[in-house]
Amino acid sequence: MKCRHCNTELKLPLIDLGSAPPSNAYLTEQTLHTPEKWFPLRVLVCESCWLVQTGDFAQADELFDKEYAYFSSFSTSWLQHAEQYMKDMTERFSLNEDSHVVEVAANDGYLLQYFKECNIPCTGIEPTASTAAAAREKGISIVEEFFGVELANKLATQGRQADLIAANNVLAHVPDINDFVSGFAILLKPNGVATFEFPHLLNLINENQFDTIYHEHFSYLSLTALETIFKESGLQIFDAEEHSTHGGSLRLFTQRADIMIHTVTENVIKLRKKEIDSGMNDSAFYKNFQKRADIVKDNFLNFLLRAKQEGKKVIAYGAAAKGNTLLNYAGVRPDLISYVVDKNPNKQGKYMPGSRIPIKGEDYLKGDKVDYVVILPWNLKNEVIEELSYIRKGGGKIVVTVPQLEII
Repeated sequence: MKCRHCNTELKLPLIDLGSAPPSNAYLTEQTLHTPEKWFPLRVLVCESCWLVQTGDFAQADELFDKEYAYFSSFSTSWLQHAEQYMKDMTERFSLNEDSHVVEVAANDGYLLQYFKECNIPCTGIEPTASTAAAAREKGISIVEEFFGVELANKLATQGRQADLIAANNVLAHVPDINDFVSGFAILLKPNGVATFEFPHLLNLINENQFDTIYHEHFSYLSLTALETIFKESGLQIFDAEEHSTHGGSLRLFTQRADIMIHTVTENVIKLRKKEIDSGMNDSAFYKNFQKRADIVKDNFLNFLLRAKQEGKKVIAYGAAAKGNTLLNYAGVRPDLISYVVDKNPNKQGKYMPGSRIPIKGEDYLKGDKVDYVVILPWNLKNEVIEELSYIRKGGGKIVVTVPQLEII
């Protein structure tokens, strides 16, 4: 396989998680009795541009179909993060009713609803029908297509260039990263700004966050890799922020490289040095990740087997994509975890892909007696622990698996 960005032959493995179905391909009562399509889940490192990427096995249209079930608005902390982003960007870049904000991968309107409330014109680009429909219900204008150079040219020709483009947790999801990023320079107004937010590869490796690897994430990102990709696509990074979301994320601020209104901040220089000092441009940095992931998997499986032997009831909370990675890598089935609770009604009544564990609403949990609740979206640990305070009051315990097994 060759690198998606620079076409260099990929030889350095990061991790091999076996095979699994797409992590958001939840099963219904009908599809539960039909075969699932499984794909290898292997990640490689480009030793030329340092883009970390999955093997080319699954296509985007197989991963993001009309039944795509990830809705951003079911996380309270993420909504708070989105509202703060709106306030910060509006103040920093003087956005008003004469501005135009575009979000690429607008999902269910979790972010643009806040711009709309402030009467700032906005457009969402969202290719998945289920989440696009939810955004339209909030009164948000949605373009239901995949983003790239072709769509950017079409929107620019229609006079719909943007003062601000937000791309939160989408850059990892695109198979053709060059075409995707090149569209931003086209869609930006001359003085426009595009922000990209994504889980930081440095944290993923240092904190052993291997369960954030799944087929829908084609790339795993760093400033080291993106400075080259953005430059070749007509963008310049002028500022960078580190955030705690999703286990540690970066927010990069970019501008058109042919204009360059904004001065590059000290934050970019410090982040570049931090990655270099950590060894991210050296093959050795990537070589022990597999062993560390296997330890987490083995400890989790040992815990589940021990709980079963002791007659304890274990359920999980959060039918998240990262949970599916962990469950399928460990080979977990309903005999070890009875069911998964999720707030999202679009997931309730369905089954986890691969493991085929049933998904229930929280009311079901409140009427049940359980010994352990495993939090699958560990990045929301504090939020979920607070929501599940009644479990611990009733004598149950909370379990977190990443970066290491923890029983609370």
